Amino acid sequence: MKHFVLALAAIFLCLRGFSQSADTTIVSQQRIPGLRISLLTCGTGQEVWETFGHTAVRITDSAAQPPFNDIVYNYGMFNGFDKDFELKFMRGKLSYFVATAFFGDFMEEYYEYGRSVQEQVLLLPDDAKLQIKAYLDHNTLPDNRYYKYDFFFDNCATRIRDVFPRSLGAGFHFGLTIKADQKISFRDIMNQYFYRRHWERVGVNVLLGSKIDQIMSNKDIMFLPDYLRDGLAGASLNGSPVSTKPASLLEGSPHLPAGTNVPLVLFIIILACTIAGHTLKQLWVLGRIMNVVLLTASGLLGILILVMWFATDHQGCSNNYNLLWLLPTNLMLAFSRPKGRGRYALIALVMLVATFVFHFLGMQCIIAEFAPLMLALAVVYLSIYKQANATTAKN
Repeated sequence: MKHFVLALAAIFLCLRGFSQSADTTIVSQQRIPGLRISLLTCGTGQEVWETFGHTAVRITDSAAQPPFNDIVYNYGMFNGFDKDFELKFMRGKLSYFVATAFFGDFMEEYYEYGRSVQEQVLLLPDDAKLQIKAYLDHNTLPDNRYYKYDFFFDNCATRIRDVFPRSLGAGFHFGLTIKADQKISFRDIMNQYFYRRHWERVGVNVLLGSKIDQIMSNKDIMFLPDYLRDGLAGASLNGSPVSTKPASLLEGSPHLPAGTNVPLVLFIIILACTIAGHTLKQLWVLGRIMNVVLLTASGLLGILILVMWFATDHQGCSNNYNLLWLLPTNLMLAFSRPKGRGRYALIALVMLVATFVFHFLGMQCIIAEFAPLMLALAVVYLSIYKQANATTAKN
């Protein structure tokens, strides 16, 4: 369960760079002359919530006094001391908000944790800069600053992504971040970022449904800070370039190798034990144990899928076809021998096969780690079906 809690934290908190309570934010100054606006793109870190990086907007005002002349607008803020914080977090009802901080404090945070920071200065006329600043300042007002966070569709990167077309108008266009013929889903790109967090990748792929298997558009993929940076690098306003190339402010720590895929190794061992327990007579006890373990685990995961689908507001958890092979009713079969268990096992086996069909039809992806578990469950269902038929024949 620890890994699933971490996985949820990765999905719903990972795009925040740092958090502050509302009373520590800085009110930006209203002086306008000499504005310099830039996008800050922060690299990934070692903690699970730092897996996807972060993004923010920096505004420097030459007419203001330090440190008020260098302010960062951050949409990744939330109040960790809010009443019922944990419940709101799990149900997808946690409010995030935009706030301002001093640039020096912002950079100190990333320096301390060894995370990179890149900056793109916007090449905009003064009136366009004023429009962006006015938009951001309007968003920081108490009545406007809060929004209901959604990792894929409404996060700190998408909020900043939408600042530019909304404040600059129809003349603004993002550059291409993915090739026109390239087809990549939300799940694909998420799993790339989870390349070394194997347990978290398994956990979130269990809980996230078919909605994240849709092919992303050029706009969609900018829910990630790296792709927002790339989209802005090729953006234009009325045909003119919008930003400079990204310049490094902090180098950050090097990326770590993927390491051993422990879940896959463990699940292969489970499959081997299940097959051995059902094919070797001297290991029949092992077969019984594997039945209980697999049916109990799949039943509990099925219940968790139902809770995340129907009892929360997390959009990515809806329409989850993993429910076809992680059956909540397996709990009933784990500790009892109900009538009709042979028919149940046959139906469960058909549903498991249907999950593979949905995968090949592109409806919902099955990651490699799932395959050994699904095959192990197939062995369990076949065993139950044969035993039920044998019992019926004797009677």
